[in-house]
Amino acid sequence: MIDIRPAQTDADLEAWRRIRIAVLPNERAATVEEMRRADTPEQLRLLAELDGELAGSGIAGRSHIGGHGSLTPRVLPGKRRRGVGTALLRRLAERVESLGFHRAGTNVDDPGSLEFARRFGFTEHDRQVEQVREIAGNEQLPSLPDGVELVSLGERPELFARVYHELAVEALEDFAVTPKIEVSYEDWEREWVTWPEGSFVALAGDEIVGCAGLIRDYDRPERAEHSLTAVRRDWRGRGLAKALKQQTIAWAAANGLSELYTWTQTGNEGMQAVNERLGYYTRSTSITVRGAIPLP
Repeated sequence: MIDIRPAQTDADLEAWRRIRIAVLPNERAATVEEMRRADTPEQLRLLAELDGELAGSGIAGRSHIGGHGSLTPRVLPGKRRRGVGTALLRRLAERVESLGFHRAGTNVDDPGSLEFARRFGFTEHDRQVEQVREIAGNEQLPSLPDGVELVSLGERPELFARVYHELAVEALEDFAVTPKIEVSYEDWEREWVTWPEGSFVALAGDEIVGCAGLIRDYDRPERAEHSLTAVRRDWRGRGLAKALKQQTIAWAAANGLSELYTWTQTGNEGMQAVNERLGYYTRSTSITVRGAIPLP
């Protein structure tokens, strides 16, 4: 028997995130507090039980890709091929449809999940590449372009809002995705969580010309995920992106981290090349699929 219910209590949310960790062990999972802060009235989180045992989870809501919904069912490996994924997907699709969307997207990370998505009419749209950097104990600080200084958001928290308005909006417009990513300032505050002490802003005088940062992993404190790395259009090609990444690497080494990882999408080969020059290697690929709502 399959039972599906909303994840509402803190215990439910902890169970939800534990499923995510089991399915995606190489990725950080938001804490319960972070999930509470990021949730909106449009978003739905589900838990699924199979014969009384926790078997899967799901999330649906509005996508940052304009005009699309987002849905993601996850099933524990030992509970798959027993109808749990289908039941979750249909409930999530109903939520997306109720929000007025006629298309939805998700990411799949293994051949079985891709085949499952295809059965419901989802097709590949693009790919996300995960690159990983192992941290040594003697990482060097970067050489900066003339006239540039780096400050942390821990030192200058008032720059957080300016980074969004003066840099992030422009950078997100340049992401190689169609339709474009739409992140409101409210979403930026809720979801684009940074580690202030390990997040850096590049200043040319009082002008913000770049940023890079890290996201803390509370479950595995020896590693961190990169947040947005961006350089203002008129400052690109001067080595600033590399310098910003080097700054986060050096900070990670000084603070006892042993691994950093980042995700970039197809079409952002420039940043992938920067990462490769800094010693990052590709660990995995995630496939973005999209399909029509309602489901067939």
